Amino acid sequence: MTEAHEDHNHGFAHAMSPVILLGVFGALIFLTVVTVFLARNPIIPPGFDIIIAMTIATIKASLVVLFFMHLIHDKGLNAIMFIFSFVFVALFLVFTISDSDQYQHRISDHEMSTEATQ
Repeated sequence: MTEAHEDHNHGFAHAMSPVILLGVFGALIFLTVVTVFLARNPIIPPGFDIIIAMTIATIKASLVVLFFMHLIHDKGLNAIMFIFSFVFVALFLVFTISDSDQYQHRISDHEMSTEATQ
């Protein structure tokens, strides 16, 4: 084996405390319970339910990336790329949702005509 390979230390990036990991896991479970509760009990006005669900999903994804994938201890460039990817996904969703308002009445009319023929 060459010296370059012997001296190369891969090492472990960052050890996270089990308390922190269990706390993040508990937060993920709590947010999942909140999501399921809100899906089964429509207490949020229509139109805001998707915003709440996507916000909860974004928080959960951020927790996973920050703590379980150790992005919280990583270089700033990776964090910037992570943030920009969320911004672009949000932009695509906003454009898609705003565009769906243009033809929603056609979908409703089609559903009513389909129900009337049955």
